[in-house]
Amino acid sequence: MKRRAVITGIGAVSPNGIGRENFWQATRLGNSGVRRITRFDPAGFQVQIAGEVADFDENAQVEAKDRPHVSRCVPLGVAAAREAVADAGMEPHRMTREELRGVGVLVGSGGGSQEFTEEQYRLYYGGKEKQCSVYTIPTSTIGTLASEMSMRFGFRGLSHIVSTGCTSSTDAIGYAYRNIQWGTLPWMLVGGVDAPIAPLILRGFMVMRILTSNWNKEPERGSRPFSRDRSGFVLGEGAWFFVMEEYEHARARGAHIYGEIAGYASTCEAYHRVRLEECGEEPARTMEMAMEEAGIGPESIGYINYHGTSTELNDRIETRATRLAFNGHAYRLAGSSLKSLIGHPQGACGAAGVAATLLGMRDGVAPPTINLEDPDPECDLDYIPNEPRKIDCEYALANCIAFGSKNSALILRKL
Repeated sequence: MKRRAVITGIGAVSPNGIGRENFWQATRLGNSGVRRITRFDPAGFQVQIAGEVADFDENAQVEAKDRPHVSRCVPLGVAAAREAVADAGMEPHRMTREELRGVGVLVGSGGGSQEFTEEQYRLYYGGKEKQCSVYTIPTSTIGTLASEMSMRFGFRGLSHIVSTGCTSSTDAIGYAYRNIQWGTLPWMLVGGVDAPIAPLILRGFMVMRILTSNWNKEPERGSRPFSRDRSGFVLGEGAWFFVMEEYEHARARGAHIYGEIAGYASTCEAYHRVRLEECGEEPARTMEMAMEEAGIGPESIGYINYHGTSTELNDRIETRATRLAFNGHAYRLAGSSLKSLIGHPQGACGAAGVAATLLGMRDGVAPPTINLEDPDPECDLDYIPNEPRKIDCEYALANCIAFGSKNSALILRKL
């Protein structure tokens, strides 16, 4: 018999708020975290804005002696994970070794420690070889990011990275859901983290011509999903983590439950490295499969958290896929794009959307899609423009689309 998987802890380190409730209050009010880049001088770059986490104390999460040897993903992820663990009422320091063996870690990250590796090359080729980290190889190996999380808490269950591009953390949550469904482990620490704000990474995205360069003087207006005048996405960073556990396990210990993972699906169009197929059939099929696993029809979904990157292609085809998956209900379905507020935190974006959706279902509020002043005629659904809205729904869908033709979707149920 399949077991039920629920979320009992949430942690967030976001461009628009550090800490779960700060993130949520900024999100529900439509407050942007997009700003001029401060991590390096962007003056020589055509793109000078990003969804950057400001005023974040890395040394509060990682000892100062260790900070040069790990990527920024580690302190960001540890901070969000610590909040989720505390929120769930877990006390790892009081757990026995056997109990710690029952907690797994799954981290979704698109780029992992790329910015750390870039810094090592900068030091080496800048004549500062002696400043390079002795841990350049293990830290640059993406799998050690999950180990960093496990070591912080002593969790001895599986410790894995899921790296599938922008769907990474959605898939990590989906795999945690599967592990709990089949009784592999009673609970999991799962989420997403990415920190891609670095000079060469920024230049790489600029070469692809998918970042907006039109809003350097008005950063908060830069991310414009579904708007006619959108001109590309805004790069972002951040971490969003959850404690997921088996339903009866959570009830037995009296844990607060935010919601249930009721369905998960993933497909691949097998079409192109970065482009989506125009027909939208595979992202639509992904959403349909997730609803089928949850045992519900399109009319049961009361809110959709869109991938909504603010690129012309993604927004148009995601809209088309939603029409296909939801038929006539698509025009009665309210949804929004969190990326309008925080930019695109790459592989962490799915976890960010799940956090915002669960907190919105808790409070009966759907966050807005800001900067939606002139909707693209081909994006003709209800994206909750510019102002939050009261909602009361039992089921919501969180959607993700990634490079490499990947699509993933989760169904969330309010309990």
